[in-house]
Amino acid sequence: MVTFLPTRPGRLADVPSFDRAIGGAESNVACTLARTGHTTRWISAVGADGFGDHLLTAVAGCGVDVSHVRRDPLRPTGVYFRTAGDRAGDTHEVAYYRAGSAASAMTAADLDPAALRSGRILHLSGITAALSASCLGLMRELTARRPGRPLLSFDVNYRPGLWREAAGARELLDLARGADLVFVGDDEARDAWGLHGARAISDALPEPALLVVKQGRRGATVFRRTTATGERAGAAPTTFVPSLNVDLVAATGAGDAFAAGFLSATLRGLPDRTRIRHGHLWAAAALTHPGDLATPPGRAHADRLADLDDAAWERLHLGPGWTEAGAGGHRADEEVRTP
Repeated sequence: MVTFLPTRPGRLADVPSFDRAIGGAESNVACTLARTGHTTRWISAVGADGFGDHLLTAVAGCGVDVSHVRRDPLRPTGVYFRTAGDRAGDTHEVAYYRAGSAASAMTAADLDPAALRSGRILHLSGITAALSASCLGLMRELTARRPGRPLLSFDVNYRPGLWREAAGARELLDLARGADLVFVGDDEARDAWGLHGARAISDALPEPALLVVKQGRRGATVFRRTTATGERAGAAPTTFVPSLNVDLVAATGAGDAFAAGFLSATLRGLPDRTRIRHGHLWAAAALTHPGDLATPPGRAHADRLADLDDAAWERLHLGPGWTEAGAGGHRADEEVRTP
């Protein structure tokens, strides 16, 4: 979607002007990965309108292959407006205008199977499933376990406001069970499925080989499947890494950035602990940036921080501009802030 960000804090009714940007869970992940040297492709649909032109230009400008994005001559590109406040706060507002959009009309028949299978990872979001009945059918098709598919990554991204029926939460659980790697926040698992705590979420999702439970400011836990049947016996292997201390600017886009960081480390074959740390670092880039799409830290910079010992990791405090400041030669274990 095209995103409109307020030029000042306040209610949507009171903000007089907005800055245009780009947004969308899957495109955010693709752009963030591309900016650190990974080869990515975004497969979607946009309108044959000016906003569609802007999206394709902006996403391609990040280094993403957009050759499989369909232009729909009959439906518009989706847009949304949001306030400057944190999504978790009472003052946060989001206004979506995506019903009847080009993306909401996508079906499995619109997509090139070869393009979907050509990468090492296929990343999906539960937001797409909420857009329409045809998009839900598409997601069911893509999460069906079939031989030869790439590693299938699924970010639950539960958005109650997008689901017209309460059954949508159950649909997300079923889609997650078809994935190989699942990202879910403990808060959204509680709200969507009534599950409390990382272990309860793990017990409800035995099928994915990797389950990443994001626990907000506390940290994140990875559960790794231990048996051929997917059952996790007794004390299942888990890896927990605490979150970083950051000077929060805006929380929007942090989940997508976390997924991108984790997927980057997965593509590189790094251990689970390091994958989580890369997720936290890339999320920190988004948390200290006002828009949906922040520039992640360079690979060498992120690797240096991810290799800190536990004490230095807990001391790390990141502020706006830290990705550029760190690249300029700051020690990895010192506070990184800008004025």
